[in-house]
Order: sequence, then structure tokens, then C-alpha cells
Amino acid sequence: MQLIRFSSGAVLEMKKTHPCGSRLFSVLRGGSDVRIKCNGCGKDMTLPREKLEKMIKKVVSQETAET
Repeated sequence: MQLIRFSSGAVLEMKKTHPCGSRLFSVLRGGSDVRIKCNGCGKDMTLPREKLEKMIKKVVSQETAET
């Protein structure tokens, strides 16, 4: 399985649509459990990284954090 790299602030496009009709989700928090928010209706959810990586079609935008 290929590791998909994304971090907090990234926008992900999913393979299937959310019940609200949107395919885009924003990453709120990364780690072994990833918290994402639907860009359509605003619902947020926490998913295991392994399950989320199977659901991702592509990373639309990657926000870079400067220190």
C-alpha cells in the first residue's frame, strides 16, 4: 500500500461523495487518527489513517506551515 502524504490544512478529494454532495474535505488534525471536516456541510469526523487513505482519490491542495 502506498503512503499518501498530507498534513493539517490539506484539502482532500474522496472517491465517494458525502451525503451532502461534496467530495472535498479539509484535514484539521493528523496522526494515527485523522480529523477531517466536510467542505460542503461542515460536519467533522475522526477516522483511522489507514481507513482514510483508502477513501482518498487525490490531495487537491497541500498547505505548508512555515516555522
